[in-house]
Amino acid sequence: MTQTFDATAELAADQLVRLTALQMAERLRAGTTTSVELVQAHLDRIAEFDGDPRADAAADRGVRAYLHVNAEEALAVAAEVDAIRAAGGAEAEALHPLAGVPVAVKDNIVTQGQPTTAASRMLDGWMSPYDATVVTRLREARLPILGKTNLDEFAMGGSTEHSAFGITRNPWDLDRVPGGSGGGSAAAVAAFLAPFALGSDTGGSVREPAAFTGTVGVKPTYGAVSRYGLIAMASSLDQIGPAARTVADAAALQQVIGGHDPQDSTSLAEEQADLAAAARGRDLAGLRVGVVTDLPADAFHPGIRAAFDEHVAALREAGAQIVEVSCPSFDAALGAYYLIMPSEASSNLARFDGVRYGHRVVPDGGGTIEQVMGATRAAGFGDEVKRRIILGTYALSAGYYDAYYGSAQKVRTLVQEDFARAFEQVDVLLTPTAPTPAFELGAKTDDPLTMYVNDLATIPANLAGIPGLSLPGGVVEGLPYGLQLMAPAREDARLYEAGAALERLVEDGRGGPVWAQAPELEKGAQRAATATTAGGRA
Repeated sequence: MTQTFDATAELAADQLVRLTALQMAERLRAGTTTSVELVQAHLDRIAEFDGDPRADAAADRGVRAYLHVNAEEALAVAAEVDAIRAAGGAEAEALHPLAGVPVAVKDNIVTQGQPTTAASRMLDGWMSPYDATVVTRLREARLPILGKTNLDEFAMGGSTEHSAFGITRNPWDLDRVPGGSGGGSAAAVAAFLAPFALGSDTGGSVREPAAFTGTVGVKPTYGAVSRYGLIAMASSLDQIGPAARTVADAAALQQVIGGHDPQDSTSLAEEQADLAAAARGRDLAGLRVGVVTDLPADAFHPGIRAAFDEHVAALREAGAQIVEVSCPSFDAALGAYYLIMPSEASSNLARFDGVRYGHRVVPDGGGTIEQVMGATRAAGFGDEVKRRIILGTYALSAGYYDAYYGSAQKVRTLVQEDFARAFEQVDVLLTPTAPTPAFELGAKTDDPLTMYVNDLATIPANLAGIPGLSLPGGVVEGLPYGLQLMAPAREDARLYEAGAALERLVEDGRGGPVWAQAPELEKGAQRAATATTAGGRA
């Protein structure tokens, strides 16, 4: 299905925010829209629909995607871009193609001039003295930053219900979760509160929210995007990646933030491929698509299983070569991840001790340094963070290190070997992204093991360091579900190429993109109960 886009058409503000990021950029270059108009349209929509995550959830029916809105700075950057374009000349010619298109940033990525809290009371109100490398690159490209989005505390969770400052709601159904930990970024994109956003993915935290909200989420190859300035949870697994409405928008955003960074010792040294060109897609004919046979079928919602089989059949009909691939270690990947990740998290979060920076609690009458640390961590961390710190500390303790952490690392090696064998046979691997559509708020907060199973299909890519992409597959029982593609390490361009081709196949079969068919937000139900304004939330 070929769609044309008229960059010169007159559009109202509520139509502007529904454009893709690349369509917004095209209008900016054509001079039919200004960056100030774009930014203001998003700020107005945030003020109307987002609400305040720190307000009582029962009273505030907003999406609650943002923890902080950066109105003044975003408008200033937009005005600067507009002035450069209006003046013309060499400076205008040198502007980045996306200059003036607004973006949101997950609140575990440090941003100078704005609070960075990681959704934890431990960092409530903390202002970073420096920018993460990805934020520096956004600023250099002159993308106005709309604000910081909500997440599970320190990115630990699968529903964005574990934020210290309140839940985020799914724009498709306000009584359901948007996924986690990056539900704020995905919800902002799905609710047209930002055209695209940055997230972080440790075990699926960009991809699962994409599946739950009908958007696109990408975990790049480990090291393809700098982690400098990302508040670390599990350093060998964490990866910053884009959240967007289309594969092409995600590729364009990764093109901005990716590439080598000497400040990150794990950053890949090679030059980044042309991801934007790759996202223009390819013919599906001849593409070798591997279908993993080792994911337990009974873990997946029947509607998602049936829809996935239909997509596989459609790929075959379009000329793709479908190959069944066995990855037997995937069965143990979930358990291995939930030993490696908490172990690294317990080490990384040791720095939050009430001494060096952040929240501090002093016991009545004073206390020793150990007592201050204990009181601070007890008050500053939420239940899910404490659970993972305790689990990780136990796994690393004397007498248990080899039995738990060491064994988990051996499973990680097996996962990497399974992927290596699989990619000898196929170009990409295809799975459902998440076992179920978005579940109801509160349904799994008291059952962490059930919550962890949501990462069943996404975790292996993090253990192996390979890139993974989730795109909307359609709708099951009124809610979106995701299709996940995975490619070999350093083959992000191949991932985007295949992703764009699969995206076209899905949209042709549905008569349009999934994200454009999301239920219209009800203004009366969405308005914030408080007198929050776009520029005043912190």
